Amino acid sequence: LWQGATFLSLDNLLNIARQTAMISIMAVAMTFVIAASGIDLSVSGVVPMSALFAAFVLRDMDNLFLAVLIPLVFGAVVGLVNGALTTLGRIPPFLATLGMMGILKGLAMWISETKAIPIYNDTFTSVFGYENVGPVPILLVWTALAAVIGHFALRQLPFGRRVLAVGGNPIAAGYTGIRVNWVLVQTYVLSGIAAAFAGLLYAGRTETARYTFGLNDELNVIAAVVLGGTAMAGGKASIIGAIVGSLLMGIINNGLIIGGLDVSQQQVVRGFIIIAAVALSNFGSAKGRA
Repeated sequence: LWQGATFLSLDNLLNIARQTAMISIMAVAMTFVIAASGIDLSVSGVVPMSALFAAFVLRDMDNLFLAVLIPLVFGAVVGLVNGALTTLGRIPPFLATLGMMGILKGLAMWISETKAIPIYNDTFTSVFGYENVGPVPILLVWTALAAVIGHFALRQLPFGRRVLAVGGNPIAAGYTGIRVNWVLVQTYVLSGIAAAFAGLLYAGRTETARYTFGLNDELNVIAAVVLGGTAMAGGKASIIGAIVGSLLMGIINNGLIIGGLDVSQQQVVRGFIIIAAVALSNFGSAKGRA
């Protein structure tokens, strides 16, 4: 009963929302990638690199604007490269983004020398970590903003309709005049920017930048998107579902910790959840085609 009361307490629920904010924001962008029949594993490499860029700029230049702009531009460039590799290079998205993930993680270890880089800029840590808007944590505000923008873009803007069309049937989408490759590239750019922003949130929340940020985030993000109802085969997506899936992953992780499971046991349970989520997605897609 005591554990149940702890789990359902307002402080713990708000803590879950804070912990899942980065996953939720990346899940919004990943929804577009997967809806277009792509996948982006490089997000867990973009996260630490963007956090380190921000920390280096704040340490050496003390320029808040550049500390935000440079990581976001970096994320966009990584997304552009991923998109080019998968479209022009015709490299399967899984392999292209897996390779990019390895490159970025190695670079993060290299440029940081595996050391934590402290951040002393109070404005940065407030805006991207500790500040509240009234009683609401700023991380929850960022999550809600990303969800609203993502949902509107998917359901109301031509871009969202093109993404779903490309994921549903790229050949037919091409015949209707949709630039299929350009739509795919745009989804990867969006994913890179979201991952870079998540890196800023990690850095703001912890007041440091570490090469270990984003570890296994690619799995959690994909699981959140699939749990939320986005089909791995593409053509079907839900931004609100992705947010719910992210929160569900956070609730499960938090419950496992409160329940006393060690790290290895938590990893086993999360692995089963990811397998079940993909299996259910594939089953739903197969049933829809039948």
